Amino acid sequence: MYADERRRQIASLTAVAGRVSVTELAERYDVTAETIRRDLAVLSAEGVIHRVHGGAVASQAYLSAEVPLDARYRSASGAKTAIARAALDFIPDKPEGGIFLDSGTTISMLASQLVDHPGADDLPIVTNSLPIALELSSEGLTNVQLLGGKVRALSQAVVGDTALRSLALMTADVAFIGTNALTVDHGLSTAHAQEAAVKAAMVTNASKVVVLCDSSKLGNDYVVNFATLDDIDVLVTDAGAPPSIVERFEDHGIEVVLAAP
Repeated sequence: MYADERRRQIASLTAVAGRVSVTELAERYDVTAETIRRDLAVLSAEGVIHRVHGGAVASQAYLSAEVPLDARYRSASGAKTAIARAALDFIPDKPEGGIFLDSGTTISMLASQLVDHPGADDLPIVTNSLPIALELSSEGLTNVQLLGGKVRALSQAVVGDTALRSLALMTADVAFIGTNALTVDHGLSTAHAQEAAVKAAMVTNASKVVVLCDSSKLGNDYVVNFATLDDIDVLVTDAGAPPSIVERFEDHGIEVVLAAP
């Protein structure tokens, strides 16, 4: 297991359990205690966990700070690329109803790969992401609809009542949804209420919901919940997802896909 993958698992385990010990982690991953201490030092410097004597604790119960878009693209980029590639398998073969693409960075990576996907030219696509709409249209896809409304500078996402009224009149075969966080107890969450409202509307009006979420977000909670586990049909994550967490999602009837690096 690569160090980055192990650290993502440690971050998720810490968020779920609240506290982890160096000894337990060393045994779990079959590495030395010193290796685990280095992992914890890296995660602590990133603000993911807090170091305590003998181990680490979760940094905070509910997150609220948003990361700028360019930094989000750089975070776990390898995992996000693999997740986006795996998510292509859920593009409908006969897209009568089309798809929703929300404004997450992993969803943007999916859009980049969607351009070369068979049938993409005829696929009705609705998105609230300015970057996604621009990329797809510039690549020649002519069936792309950008929701109207207010544009958030931080995320380049369209939000607000106009977008929600439009979505209320739409349906899709599949909604591809990104998230800032995912837990068994609280489902999908994000930091901004208006973006959460758009995501929730896409979830409600789609026949199938496919969530794209890298393993570093598992076990975290943001302040605004927009969907529960019952709303999710498929979770596409990376190989860094702890097996114990994956099992709990599967117990809820969610199909979990672990994207190969």
